[in-house]
Amino acid sequence: MFKNRFKSVLSKVLCSTLVLGIISNFHAIMKVQAETPSTSTFAKGADVGWLSQMEATNYIFKDKDGNVKDCLSILKDYGIDSIRLRTWVNPSDSKTDGHCSTSEVIAMAVKAKAMGFRIMIDFHYSDTWADPGKQVKPLAWKDHDFDVLKTDVYDYTLGVMNALKIAGVTPEWVQVGNETNPGMMLPDGSIKDYSKLAQLINRGYDAVKAISNNTKVIIHIADGYDNVNFRKYFDGLKANNAKYDVIGMSYYPYWAGTDYTSNIDALGNNLNDMAARYGKEVMVVEVGGLDTEPINTYNMLVAVQAKVKAVPDNKGTGVFYWEPEGAKSWSGYALSAWGSDGKPTKAMEAFIPGAIEYNPFPVKQVTIDKASTTNKNSKFC
Repeated sequence: MFKNRFKSVLSKVLCSTLVLGIISNFHAIMKVQAETPSTSTFAKGADVGWLSQMEATNYIFKDKDGNVKDCLSILKDYGIDSIRLRTWVNPSDSKTDGHCSTSEVIAMAVKAKAMGFRIMIDFHYSDTWADPGKQVKPLAWKDHDFDVLKTDVYDYTLGVMNALKIAGVTPEWVQVGNETNPGMMLPDGSIKDYSKLAQLINRGYDAVKAISNNTKVIIHIADGYDNVNFRKYFDGLKANNAKYDVIGMSYYPYWAGTDYTSNIDALGNNLNDMAARYGKEVMVVEVGGLDTEPINTYNMLVAVQAKVKAVPDNKGTGVFYWEPEGAKSWSGYALSAWGSDGKPTKAMEAFIPGAIEYNPFPVKQVTIDKASTTNKNSKFC
C-alpha cells in the first residue's frame, strides 16, 4: 500500500518536474529566438571592381585546392552571396585606376546575377577614385553650374540604372557616392554646405527610385568607428532632408594604424547608434585587412559580422570585403584576401556559415609537479 502510494506521488512529482522543465526550456528557447536577430537576408559581400581587368589580363584564379576556377565561383564557395561594383563616368584604361565603365559594370552584373548573387552598384560620380581624400567631378561636368550638376547626377544615375534594367539586372542596393566624408563632386557638394550636398544626394536617390522603388539607397562614409563624425555628418543630412535608406560605412583598422581589437567595440557602438538615431539600416560596405596576416584578418571579419548582426531590430544587414580577389601581385594592394599563389587566404573562411574566432595559440595541456606545489620554502606559500 505504502509502496503504491509512494510510486504514485513520485510519478506525479516527476511528471510535474518534466513539464516544468519543458516549459522552462521552451521559454528559454523563445527568449533566445527573440533576442537573436534573423540573418536570413544578411548580405555577405565582395567588391570585385577589379575583376573585369584581372580577367582581361589573364590572371589565373585558383580555389583552395589549387584548381583553376572562375573567381565568382570561388567566392561563392566561401559563402559570398552579394557582389559590389563601382561605376565611373568616363574612366581611363589604367589597369588599376581605370575601367569600371557602364558597359563593364553591366557585363559583370549580368554574370553575377546569373550565378545567383545579389547586386550593389557604387556610384562614385567621378572618372576615377572618389574617397575621403578626393571627390573630383567628372571632367565632362567640370564647368557645369550647380543646377546643371544636379541634372548630371540624375541623368547619369538614371541612365546606368535603366541600362542595368534592360540587361535584366535590378540592384538590391545603390550607393549615391563613395566615402563622401568631405562631400561629393567638390567644391559644389562640400559638407561646408549640407544643403547642396543633400540636393545632389536627392537627385541620385530620385533617379534610382524612378527605375526601381525597391532598390535601397546607401549613403557611405569612411571610419566606421568614429561616432562623433558620423553624427555630425548624418545630422547635417537630416537637417537638410537628404533621402536615403541605408547608412554604409568603411572599416579599415589598418589605415587607422591600429589593430581591430582596439576599435571593434567603437564600430559596434556606432552601428547601434546610427540605426537607433536615424531609424536606418546599417551596413559595413567596405572592410579589409593585411593579406600577410590572414588569421588576424579572419578574426576581424568574424568580429565585424558579429557586430553588424547584433544591431537591434534586424537593422544590421551586411558586410562587404573590398577587393578580396585583388591580389597584391596584380594590383599592388596589400589588403586583399588572395595570396601570391593565386588562392584565397584563410581570411575568406570568415564568411563560411558557422565561422568562429580562431586562436592560433591554443593552450596546451600543462602538467604540474605536485612536489613543487607543496614546497614549504616557496615564496608563494
